[in-house]
Amino acid sequence: MDVGELLNYQPDRGAKRPRGEDGGAAGGDDNSRGGKQQKGVGAREAARYREMGGGIEGGVEMKETEELTGDKKMILEKLMDQDEEDPEAEPVDESSVKKMILTFEKRSYKNQELRIKFPDNPEKFMESELDLNDIIQEMHVIATMPDLYHLLVELNAVHSLLGLLSHENTDVAIAVVDLLQELTDIDTLHESEEGAEVLIDALLEGQVVALLVQNTERLDEQVKEEADGIYNTLAIIENMAEFRPGLCTEAAQQGLMQWLLKRIKAKMPFDANKLYCSEILAILLQNNDTTRELLGEMDGIDVLLQQLSVFKRHNPNTAEEQEMMENLFDALCSCLMLASNRDRFLKGEGLQLMNLMLREKKMSRTSALKVLDHAMIGPEGADNCHKFVDVLGLRTIFPLFMKTPKKMKKTGTSEKEHEEHVCSVIASMLRNLKSQQRTRLLNKFTENDCEKVDRLMELYFKYLEAVQQADKRIEGEKHEMVRRGEILDDSMEDEFYLRRLDAGLFVLQLLCYIMVEISSSGVSQLQQRVHQILNIRGGSVKVVRHIMREYAESIGDGKSDEFKEAERKRIMDLADNF
Repeated sequence: MDVGELLNYQPDRGAKRPRGEDGGAAGGDDNSRGGKQQKGVGAREAARYREMGGGIEGGVEMKETEELTGDKKMILEKLMDQDEEDPEAEPVDESSVKKMILTFEKRSYKNQELRIKFPDNPEKFMESELDLNDIIQEMHVIATMPDLYHLLVELNAVHSLLGLLSHENTDVAIAVVDLLQELTDIDTLHESEEGAEVLIDALLEGQVVALLVQNTERLDEQVKEEADGIYNTLAIIENMAEFRPGLCTEAAQQGLMQWLLKRIKAKMPFDANKLYCSEILAILLQNNDTTRELLGEMDGIDVLLQQLSVFKRHNPNTAEEQEMMENLFDALCSCLMLASNRDRFLKGEGLQLMNLMLREKKMSRTSALKVLDHAMIGPEGADNCHKFVDVLGLRTIFPLFMKTPKKMKKTGTSEKEHEEHVCSVIASMLRNLKSQQRTRLLNKFTENDCEKVDRLMELYFKYLEAVQQADKRIEGEKHEMVRRGEILDDSMEDEFYLRRLDAGLFVLQLLCYIMVEISSSGVSQLQQRVHQILNIRGGSVKVVRHIMREYAESIGDGKSDEFKEAERKRIMDLADNF
């Protein structure tokens, strides 16, 4: 490359950025974005076009620069001085943003025109593509002013940006993803609710999720920049879902659910993108029966079980991998809230997998217990309860009931949480099991001189004391509030109720339910043992009945009125017979 060629190319590129009519925000761009590194098209782009036979002189590599003689070095120094002497960028205000958007539209149109005109000659449109990338980078400055987001919508820039997500050059699409990620940053969105609403509305109207998913389909994660593009795509979805949770259903239906499942089961080494996918999947399924049904129809339960089976005999290698495992378990628990997915879980041999995890004593054990609880609870869990006994689950669950494992701190689970899930599983089985399987369950309580009943009563008194202490504190606070003339409103009552739950009220209710169930099972030995221990330790049947009444009152949230009524009557009958 001689001096002439260098001059022909370089000064032109250097002069392009600060040119007056281009919106003038080039100089201040880096600072305004907190010095965030620009992901330009740059050398990667030039290399790609060189492969296509474009032979762009612009991508001057470092080693060439080092070999330059004195003359060439002087020219380069002059050019760099010219850059430094450029005037400061004008402040960002409404008119400069309008100017920037106008420049963006012009450059986008010019690039499109040249690409149509010279589809097989990259040299002709390379320059316009670099210009387009530059203005997209400059537009990052708009993310510092969310109250001006309405300009992006009014001047149709959102529409144009979404159009570029399917640009033939993936680097341009990635630059747009990077910009959208910064524009939708959740902290920025909360700075100006009005601007945020306008932007999110426009993005959703333009089917942003479908376009983002189509773009990710063509990206190659072996290329670092393209893998970053996928990560930023997921960040956009997370930002929008956090700002407007209602869009999860729409996003899942626009191909996102399918892509997430495909990416999670892809035979690739574990990385940040797989972790992020598991997180987004868990978010989509939260409190949303439509997305849960969609996942079930796409054989997602099988995908989750396959991915989790890895942790049956091996612990996650890193904290990040452990987080992904927890996300997948959370997603599975969410799915099991839907009755139709419990059947899919049963057919996919989910119970056998969870049972094995409980036996293997790895990190997955705690979460497997939580999944069992979700799979077996309520009348919809009857089939899973019967199957669990058939796969010899009683041999697994009762040792966990008899002794709470010590290793749970690693997985961040409390003793109370563990005992709650174990008691819930046993209570579900007592509620749902019939005939032979029910007899096998009751036999467990009688074996070894009723040691399970002794443990049950030990837990009962432990939680009774904890809840009574909490009640005492709450009563004291209520008394103090009345004395000060403060009003006890519903929100205060709710807060007090949550504190009682934290103290272990729900576990206490489950323990009482198990007590009254086994006492009225017709096995006299069990009833005698329960009452014997109650008498020895100064317990009261009245207290148990009172706890059961409170439990009956809180039952069946979200269930039909008929179910609630029947279940309440059943529980009250058990309590009265106790």
